[in-house]
Amino acid sequence: MMKGSEIWIFRYLVCGLLVLSMVGVVAVQSEGENAGEDLQQQEADRVKGLPGQAPVNFRHFAGYVNVRPQDEKALFYWFFEAEEGVAEKPLVLWLNGGPGCSSVAYGAAQELGPFLIRNNQSDLVLNKFSWNKVANLLFVEAPVGVGFSYTNKTEDLEALGDGVTAKDSYAFLLGWFKKFPSFKSHEFYIAGESYAGHYVPQLAELIYESNKIASKDSVINLKGFMIGNAVINDETDQIGFIEFAWSHAIISDQLYHNILKECDFKSNKGSSLCNTYIRSFFQAYSDIDIYSIYTPVCLRSGEITRKLVAGARLFGKNELWYKIPLGYDPCTEVYTETYFNRLDVQWALHANVTKLSYPYTTCSNVIGKWNDSADTVLPIIKKLLGAGLRIWIYSGDTDGRVPVTSTKNSLNELRIPIKEAWRAWFHRRQVAGWVVTYEGGLTFATVRGAGHQVPVLKPDQALFLFSNFLSAKTLPPSRF
Repeated sequence: MMKGSEIWIFRYLVCGLLVLSMVGVVAVQSEGENAGEDLQQQEADRVKGLPGQAPVNFRHFAGYVNVRPQDEKALFYWFFEAEEGVAEKPLVLWLNGGPGCSSVAYGAAQELGPFLIRNNQSDLVLNKFSWNKVANLLFVEAPVGVGFSYTNKTEDLEALGDGVTAKDSYAFLLGWFKKFPSFKSHEFYIAGESYAGHYVPQLAELIYESNKIASKDSVINLKGFMIGNAVINDETDQIGFIEFAWSHAIISDQLYHNILKECDFKSNKGSSLCNTYIRSFFQAYSDIDIYSIYTPVCLRSGEITRKLVAGARLFGKNELWYKIPLGYDPCTEVYTETYFNRLDVQWALHANVTKLSYPYTTCSNVIGKWNDSADTVLPIIKKLLGAGLRIWIYSGDTDGRVPVTSTKNSLNELRIPIKEAWRAWFHRRQVAGWVVTYEGGLTFATVRGAGHQVPVLKPDQALFLFSNFLSAKTLPPSRF
């Protein structure tokens, strides 16, 4: 028999256990309710009837993620589960550049997504080299003002730059993972091209630093990144830009030497003669596609249709030249704008919910200016290599805008020892390009015969390159 004091202690313990058990039940119920809400949000974003889409054996989702509760910004995304092994395959975020061009309109719909827009007809073309064969694939339109992404504050469109884009993209990811919590544990990679040579390393650095202080639920399992024909170091990028045109017989010896004499690429300044020579330089590209020098241009109504993207600035931080990168069909971007401006397409993708006052364009016409653009991202690349991230850089070797000469010059500035010397790499028993590997996890590969948008002209080789990047496999050194 228990004494009075013992009975009191016993009752206290029992009550305490009951309270703890009730708290546990409430917590479990709360977690269950949150999980249910997540599933409801996912299902609301699931794309079930995209016009022109053939039946497929994978799911895809599209919609908005609010950037931050206090802001009135929302970024639009399109997400494709892997064709097989969704739970085991990594998650990859793809970013296009510009600045101001859409990852949905380019990456997803013209380059590496499963549904490609190739004509003005209703049907989408199934991409047999889609990157969702080896990864779960996420596209986001960033920053606000690009594609379907929007802000309710017009002043936000005047305050954009590298820093805002990185912060908003990171906030988007945190929100996206809340909507898709099952992907939090997946290996996470970022990939992109062109001005994404800024976006990708800057976002990777922000994730890396934020992970150090993030709660367990907010840690992103970042493993590495891959960038193609990427703007990474202004001085050497610009010198390589001139060298490529000269070495490919696009400009004369005289113009080449005059530019080198009169233009100071280090200070990003030039004489009046320099400006004259630079105008002559661009005139030399006026009848061909600077982004794919050996393919046709788009002829509409007897005129060459073109815009300019991809860090094409010389001697002026706020001077942007607009030209859309082209591919096999140089009018593809025209078809893409037509498709995404269709109301039935927007309804199927849960897009344009705020009824934007301007039409959908592949590259934004509403971004006022670009306020900050780093001269170089090489220190970020070196820092993240030291942190153990896997970094691959690739270059389509017929791109004149961010050419292979620019990337080679820029990477030489890192002064990293070479692990395996320059050599050919093979795919399907043919030389697919050349590759060099550096100490510390950096690989640089060219893709033979590809322009600025490597997956457009060389889709098979691009998928193979991407697969080897994800698996950290060495590119094949021989035909056999």
